[in-house]
This record gives sequence, C-alpha cells and structure tokens, in this order.
Amino acid sequence: MRITLTCAALALALGSAPAFAQSGEITIWSWNVAASSLKATVAGFNKLHPDIKVTVQDLGNQPTYDKSIAGCAAGGVGLPDIVTIENGEAENYWSQFPDCFVDLHTLGYTAEDQKKFPDFKRTELEVGDKAYAMPWDSGPVAAFYRRDFYEKAGVDPASIKTWDDFIAAGKKIQAANPGVSMTNADFNGDSEFFRMISNEQGCAYFSEDGQSITVNQPKCVDAMIKVKEMKDAGIVSSADWGTKITNNTAGTVATQIYGGWYEGTIRTESAGENGKWGVYLMPSLTADGPRAANLGGSSLAITSASKNKEAAYEYLKYTLGTNEGQITMLKEFGLVPSLVSALNDPYVSQGLPYWGGQAVWKDILGTLPKVVPSRGTQFQSDAEIIVRAVQTKYLGGGYPDAKAALDDAAKQIAAATGLPVKS
Repeated sequence: MRITLTCAALALALGSAPAFAQSGEITIWSWNVAASSLKATVAGFNKLHPDIKVTVQDLGNQPTYDKSIAGCAAGGVGLPDIVTIENGEAENYWSQFPDCFVDLHTLGYTAEDQKKFPDFKRTELEVGDKAYAMPWDSGPVAAFYRRDFYEKAGVDPASIKTWDDFIAAGKKIQAANPGVSMTNADFNGDSEFFRMISNEQGCAYFSEDGQSITVNQPKCVDAMIKVKEMKDAGIVSSADWGTKITNNTAGTVATQIYGGWYEGTIRTESAGENGKWGVYLMPSLTADGPRAANLGGSSLAITSASKNKEAAYEYLKYTLGTNEGQITMLKEFGLVPSLVSALNDPYVSQGLPYWGGQAVWKDILGTLPKVVPSRGTQFQSDAEIIVRAVQTKYLGGGYPDAKAALDDAAKQIAAATGLPVKS
C-alpha cells in the first residue's frame, strides 16, 4: 500500500511539472567568438532548464568542419549533440550525408517557427520539406568607418550612396590623412567585395534553385568591374584578416566593409578606439539602388547520433528562437541575430558608447529583410577557389574585361561541378 501511495504521489508530482521538462547533457561544437557567444547563453537557458547541462567545445573553425564531416562519414561516430555549421558550407553536409542530422520538424520546428527568420538565412538550411538546421547569426553588410578621418577630410558618410561616391570620398580621405587607406581587401585570398556587391545586386555564383551557374550574369559582371575600379583608384590596400585588425587599432584604415558581426571584432580587438568609429549603409551601384547584402553567418544542427535530441532542441529554441537568447549574444560578442523579432528589442535602438552614441544595430539590422537569398549549393567551396584565382588574374590585367574573366570562371565551375552555365 505504501508503495502504491508513493507511486501515486510521484505521478502527481510529475504531472505538475512542465510537460516537456528535459534533463541530461548536451555537447556543442563551435569556434572562437561563436563558441563564446553560445557559452554566454547557458545561464539564461538553465533558468528554464536547470537539469540540462550544456558543454560548448571551442574546436576552431576548420577543425569543427573537418571533425564533423569525418563523423558523418563514419556514421555519426564521435559527433556531439549539436554542430555549428556555416551557411556557405551547409549544403556540403546535406548533399553528402542526408541522414547525419535530424530534420527539426520531427522535434517540433513548425512552419510558423521558420517564418521567424528571413528567407535568405533559410535557403541553404532546408531541402525539400526537411529543415536540417536553425538559423543563427547573419552578416548584414555595413560600412564601419573612422569618424575622425572622415571629418578631417570634410566627408559626410551620409553623402556616400554609390560605390563611385565611395571611391571619390576615399581619395579625399587619403589626401587629408597621410598613411591612411580608405579600405582594406584580401584580393588574393578572398572574393569578399565581389560577393558583397554581387549579392547586393541580386547575383550569385549559382541560381536560386542551385541548378545552374550564374557567376557571369550581368549584375555579377558589374560587381567585378566595380571591384577593379576601386583597386585601380588606389583606395584599397591589401590586408588579410589579421592585418585588418592590426590596421584598425593602428589607425591606418578609414573604413572596413563587412558583415554586421564585424562590430564585435572592432569593439573587442580595438577597444582603445572608443568613440572613434561609426556605421553607415553599404553603397550601391546607383544612387537609388539596393544597399543590403549578407556576408557570412551560421546555423546550429542536431546530429542524428545525439542521445538527447529533445534537450538539444530545447537549447536551439531558447538560444536562436528567443529575443533573450539572441540579444545576449549580440550584447556580449556582436553576433548578429537572424531572428526578425529581435529587431524590436530595446537594445537594438540604444545608442552605444563605443560607436559614438550611434544606435548601430538599428541601422545594421534594418537591412535584414532586404537581403536577397544567395544559394551556396554543395559546390560553393569549389566555385570560390575558382573565382578567387580568376579575380586575381583579372585585377592583374590578365583578361580583356570583366565579362571575359567571369565567362572563364563559369566555364571552370561547370567543368568542376557538371552544372550548366545559365545562358
């Protein structure tokens, strides 16, 4: 009788608990600031789910990719519960290992949940009726600039509406600030400017359905022409990722154009420049043209090997699907939310001391709904290698014009992928 009563009491106790209370442990693979941001959300998550222990392992960017691909190839052996996946690499996973990650719909991810994120963030994460990952951070492009360098040259950033305006302003700023470059680019090691301007203009390496190559379409050609014009104007100095950070701190660059996540890089790496930096919208090819693009961004996916999928999904729902989770990462490390509702969080409208009192997130996040989706496909890495080489040759005078350069890139990508070039 006593045993019966105890069981009944236990049943009542369980009945009074939340219907989906979870417990156990989950492990996440990530890297650098992204890993730090995930760690920052654990305290808030544990207020809701005190019995779920979250361990975030900072493996580094490339090791995370290499180890997770190897784990998928081994049938899930050694994989954690959650893996951080860059959007540009996402379709490499789904195409090679469609069974390695859980379709989030099976855990409760609804069509309404999906609509909380912009289309451009979901394009590479969903295949047919399956959703393999939930959007995390995005990279709405902005121009980060040194107020003092612009002011000394008499340049009002609000007057810079086109890339031609940017070139003209760069010449004035460099003349007024000896030893300062208008901007930096890694032309040999990256296609960042080409990709940003192309995306702004609605062009990409591949068509939206991923079935043809579009890198040589007119808007992409326009983008490549403008990249060369900036380089030839002498307003761009060569710098890789680390050198750009050094230049920011040393005061030898006036502008960095990057995804919004670069806010955290400047603020944390160049803390001594407090109040000197500001933000404005990226320029366009025409005065009334689009001024929104995306560069970079990641997602979180739950592995099929996870022993605690429900708990892992609860973590995704909190960290990526609530304003609290997203704004925590934005405040601490500048990880830009993809969650549209985060645009209305009070923090977004606050003036920030480091940025001279400017409400930079209101300006940056305001472009999110305007970003055109850009399909990476499983061939993105192959295409990127080809485009970088073609860009280097073109900027060095190795092609008669940008159309010839991108026709060559398209031909090489077709040979590497088997996809047709869109006519």
